[in-house]
Parts: sequence; structure tokens; C-alpha cells
Amino acid sequence: MNLRPGRVPAPAPAPRRAPLPTHHDEPVLDVVVPVFNEEKDLAPNVRRLHAHLRDTFPYPYRITIADNASTDRTPLIAAELAGDIAEVTSLRLPRKGRGRALRAAWSGSRAPVLAYLDVDLSTGLTALLPLVAPLISGHSDLAIGTRLASGARVVRGPKREVISRCYNTLLRCTLAVGFSDAQCGFKAVRREAAELLLPLVRDGEWFFDTELLVLAERAGLRIHEVPVDWVDDPDSSVDILATALADLRGIVRMRRTLAAARRRPGAAL
Repeated sequence: MNLRPGRVPAPAPAPRRAPLPTHHDEPVLDVVVPVFNEEKDLAPNVRRLHAHLRDTFPYPYRITIADNASTDRTPLIAAELAGDIAEVTSLRLPRKGRGRALRAAWSGSRAPVLAYLDVDLSTGLTALLPLVAPLISGHSDLAIGTRLASGARVVRGPKREVISRCYNTLLRCTLAVGFSDAQCGFKAVRREAAELLLPLVRDGEWFFDTELLVLAERAGLRIHEVPVDWVDDPDSSVDILATALADLRGIVRMRRTLAAARRRPGAAL
């Protein structure tokens, strides 16, 4: 596998999966909401998500609140929500890291479709059914929301806009990826694809998404993109500089990992 931009041979696409049966007693969709110190937004936004799924989603579902080492009232609020709403469950992790939270929640779920979204609900919920429908039908293995494709409507400051576009351009130049938006907090994956990919993903923080997608693309899995409406959260606690530096380190590590895999006879990725 040649890692230079424009020289990566396209793997044969994975065969189309069988559509999921139309009748289910157990959740078809498990939506994970990873949180860290979100006592202000957690309850109203989980209730809003639950109402949306209750009114629009035609299959059984679950909402999993994955608390990664919060130090405020977030764990208590998550437990209260799980007690009040039958479709909500909560998971408490001792270490911080969005990737760790997603790995734990997805690994422990038996739902055939696994998703996640950010607790601030920056992405419009009307995109949720279009996101997971190709996975339910068997058309795709993963699905991602994209703020950078035609049809997306995005409201955010110029600083975040420039950083996002530069990051995704860097991914195309260094890892020759084909997907358009690695960082949008709005993704879904079929469970069999997650079972293949999660053991290979090393990052436990913000680079988790990018690494998952790069490995999926290298494995020839089908990635579906959904243009989304997205409004920036002005109160976001994400440290942009620290996250950007961690992402750069992740890109360097992945480039080395994929180059080493290329040199090994019979390597899968």
C-alpha cells in the first residue's frame, strides 16, 4: 500500500450487508452521548434527543450516556435520566477521553447499529435518520455527518472554520483519505464493522474518530456521508490548540503504522 497522496490503490469495496430484519424486540440503534463535566446541558439535551427518537425513529433504540471521569454533577444527572427514561442508560468510566468512552460503550452494546453524537446537539437531529438508514438497509458499514460537503449548512466562527478545513486538507495530503470531514461529532457504524475496527484503534481521545475512519477506508468498508446542519457551541470547553497538536501526533503515528503495515507481507491494512 503506497501512502503518498493520490497513489493509494483503492481497495475493493466491502460487499453490501444484509438489511436488518423489520421486527425487533431489542434496540436496533444505540446512540452514545459521551460527556465530561456537562451538568448544564446533559438533562435538557438528552430529553430532547429522546423526544426526537420517540417521535421519528421507527425501530427500538437506546441512548447511552458515557461519562468519562466527570468531576461535577454529570454522573448524578446521568443516573437520574436513566432512572426516569426507560430507553436511557448510563455508563461511568474512570478515565477521561472521548475515544475511551465510545470504545467502552460500543464494545458493550449488542445493538446492530452504533452511533454517537455530541451532547451540545450542534448537529441538527433531522440528520439522524438519514445517518443510520444506510446502515440499517445494509448499504454502508459506517456513516458520518459532514459539514464540508455540498448541502451542509454551518454556523461557526472563522477560526474554527479554518482549522477544520485545514485539518481535513492535511488528512487528504498525508493519508490520502477520501472522506470529507473526520471531526464532526455525528457518526454511526454497524456492529460487525465496529468489532473489526475497535481492536485496531489505539487513540482514546479526540483522534479516535479519524483513526477509525482511516482504518475503515483502508479495509475497504463502505463509508456514507450525510451533509448536516451544524451550529457551533460558543460555550464548548474543547481546547482547540491541545486537540490540534494531539491530532497532528495521531497523523504522524498513523502514517508510520500504515507504512510499517505496507512492508509486512500479507498485512490486512
